[in-house]
Amino acid sequence: MRRFDFAPLNRATIGFDQIADLMDRALSNDVGQPSYPPYNIEKTAADSYRISIAVAGFSGEDLTVEVKENALVVSAGKADEAEGRSFLHRGIATRAFERQFTLADHVRVTGASHADGMLHIDLHREVPEALKPRRIEISSTGPQRTAIESDAQPIN
Repeated sequence: MRRFDFAPLNRATIGFDQIADLMDRALSNDVGQPSYPPYNIEKTAADSYRISIAVAGFSGEDLTVEVKENALVVSAGKADEAEGRSFLHRGIATRAFERQFTLADHVRVTGASHADGMLHIDLHREVPEALKPRRIEISSTGPQRTAIESDAQPIN
């Protein structure tokens, strides 16, 4: 995989360092992406999202959902309950995990629920009024003359 140098981008822009860091992490080949547990991200409305994580074998007490800075961290740990039991095949993975999702600015977690082996985390993007587009009214009267221009006397 190619390695891109974002140093020139960092020198020419101000305030976009998060984007460069995000692209650097995404293109980095030394960070392996974990595949356990599987998850879905769906858009439920214009500014709402839901992350669904398959957590079969975990109870609600085994799961932890935290927001740290701009990251959503989902983790689980379970004590080994296999004492005295002998498995011929063990296909249900109940190993501890930690999955991290990077949240964009103005995205907040609105709730989490656990049912039928699925953990659902609801997110909502709240754009502040100052950042929303606004319409500027255009007046149809001609240019306004100021009082200084109208009272000006010609100089001979």
